[in-house]
Amino acid sequence: MQYRSTRANLNYQLDAPAAIIQGLSPEGGLFVPTTFPKPIFDLKQFKNMSYQEMAKKVLATFFDDFSDDQLSQIVNEAYGNQWDDKEIVKITKHANNYYLELFHGPTLAFKDIALQILPRLMHTAIKIKQNDSDIIILTATSGDTGGAAMSGFKGQEHTHVIVFYPYGGVSPVQLRQMLGLKGDNLTAIAIKGNFDDAQTNVKKIFNNQALVKKLKLNKLQFSSANSMNIGRLVPQIVYYFYSYVQLVKNGEITNGQEINFSVPTGNFGDILAGYYAKKLGLPIHKLICASDQNNVLTDFFKTGTYDRQRKFYLTNSPAMDILVSSNLERLLFDLYNEDSNELAQLMNELNTKGKYTVSPIVKEKLDQLFAAGFATEDEVETEIKRIFEKDHYTLDPHTAVASFVTNKYQEASHDQAPTVIISTASPYKFPETVFHALTKKDVKEKGIPAIKELNAFLQEDITGNVNNLIKAGNYQEQIIKASEMENTLLNILDI
Repeated sequence: MQYRSTRANLNYQLDAPAAIIQGLSPEGGLFVPTTFPKPIFDLKQFKNMSYQEMAKKVLATFFDDFSDDQLSQIVNEAYGNQWDDKEIVKITKHANNYYLELFHGPTLAFKDIALQILPRLMHTAIKIKQNDSDIIILTATSGDTGGAAMSGFKGQEHTHVIVFYPYGGVSPVQLRQMLGLKGDNLTAIAIKGNFDDAQTNVKKIFNNQALVKKLKLNKLQFSSANSMNIGRLVPQIVYYFYSYVQLVKNGEITNGQEINFSVPTGNFGDILAGYYAKKLGLPIHKLICASDQNNVLTDFFKTGTYDRQRKFYLTNSPAMDILVSSNLERLLFDLYNEDSNELAQLMNELNTKGKYTVSPIVKEKLDQLFAAGFATEDEVETEIKRIFEKDHYTLDPHTAVASFVTNKYQEASHDQAPTVIISTASPYKFPETVFHALTKKDVKEKGIPAIKELNAFLQEDITGNVNNLIKAGNYQEQIIKASEMENTLLNILDI
């Protein structure tokens, strides 16, 4: 399979290993398959597969340059003993909806699903391409990607992870996970600004061709661990299929029955994986796009205009505090019939004017595929309390966003399709918000003491990766201006 850029013509193509290593196209576009796989998956064949077996099947479909043995090793190492649940993901039913728990990995968030795979894909891709350059994993994070990328790439030869995150814009636990993780190839730095400032500057650095040439002279090259990297996006398709098959096996739905997925999303990667699953033949009725108070996506789906020119909020669901949703570009590329000129024009309008409007035909397609809504901070806490009181089940704030939006959507639309809510993080990752939602009291101390205080309230055993988090080391932040990111990067690399 070959990959092309959303913003360049078909003359520029790469195979899967090269696309994974490179991360982003030189003109700023995102890599997509030149020919998307036709629906080829027989759900009956998936019925008795383990998560690992299903992951291998999906990866082989998109990354056919990797051998069967290579993919087996990648999948088995990625989904091994570092997970608290042997199934990797777990589906439960509460308050008439299903919750797909994706937070049983090392950093207690859904990013682990892909970021345990990506480093191993990249390591193998370097061997396949006989690449003699060290890879600089340069990424911006709104909280979870940073810790998950550092955990996944820790100790990987010929890679260095450099993470930029917004100062004061990630939770105490997220911060501890990034800065408490020690490794010679790991660096995390705070910037004075928000996630969009970090992501915009990361893209500028990627597209600085003079810098790229300088790196090449020093046998270095950039790549990304964000969901902009196709090697990060594809593994996320798996849990949509896996959850569907589990519902069939458990007799909750019949094979072929359409269901909804509700996804809390900021950068649009998680829900795009659901869209790709639908393209591959998964019976999905609606994808429900759930946003927090930074509701740029909600407005986009309702109006067809994407306008990032608005107030930015630091909310109690910090991983979603994003105004520029990069992966939306891949969806639009698809809906514009893979017209790279149209996409380049839209992205240029976003950069120069701060907004763009899709065509009426594309808006109609969006209406058929998606629903959207958002939740305020108060509504997030209300939803956490509602589900806990109804079923003694504890949501993290991001999952609560999707749960709230789902409930409102179902009330307004009377849509009776079974709905899976993507549960993206453990409640112990955001103990301050969860404790306040359940008790209306503030925790005595943020971070690890808050985890213990929430745990005492919930009266649960602390095991596995939550326990590992408590034992993590101490940390000290390095804080820079967003404008200093490139120079800081050069100092880290000593070039």
